[in-house]
Amino acid sequence: MPDIPSLFGGSRADRFDDIDQFVPEHLPDPDAFLDGHRVLDGDDHVAVHRVARDLFEDRGVYDVTFGYNLARLNLDRRHAEAGFRYAEDRDDPSILRAEFTPTTPFCPQSKTLTVGAFRAWNGLADRHDYDRVRVRVAPMHQQADAINAELDAMDAGDAQAQAETNDSTRVAGAPAGERDDEAEPGAVSLSEEFEAALNRLSGEKQ
Repeated sequence: MPDIPSLFGGSRADRFDDIDQFVPEHLPDPDAFLDGHRVLDGDDHVAVHRVARDLFEDRGVYDVTFGYNLARLNLDRRHAEAGFRYAEDRDDPSILRAEFTPTTPFCPQSKTLTVGAFRAWNGLADRHDYDRVRVRVAPMHQQADAINAELDAMDAGDAQAQAETNDSTRVAGAPAGERDDEAEPGAVSLSEEFEAALNRLSGEKQ
């Protein structure tokens, strides 16, 4: 689609950063949920956010106010303090933390968008390298406590489901080393056959 100039000057392309750019001044600062963890920046941030864009597109996680994929909010220069920041958990790098800062403290979509983001990341887990992705809304939102409590409950449910899946997988196969103290089945069988052959031979001689 050709780029159509805005009535207020400039084109749509002028209002958005490129998906492959990391522009800190056009992103929200990491807040409480990412504090003390390894916040992603540069190419690391870009790589994760590209995955987010694809997952959101597949799951229809769209900002209805602006009419675009929620990941595009990070690139929108008109809202330089809104969007996602990411961090890898300090205790378990296989867990990604995603913190969403909405455009206003009273954004009515914040719960829908963060729940949608959570489901996209964890429902399409085969599309990324993290075992689990935790999502929260930044504390600047007026209902952050209530929204994050619901997301926290979703976290717990997702972790429990994953643990149950892992347990069932372990039950299906014998743990490594279970037979360390046992003789090889083939060796026992050969020994029994050899003893039986000796007994038969002894009987024939008698």
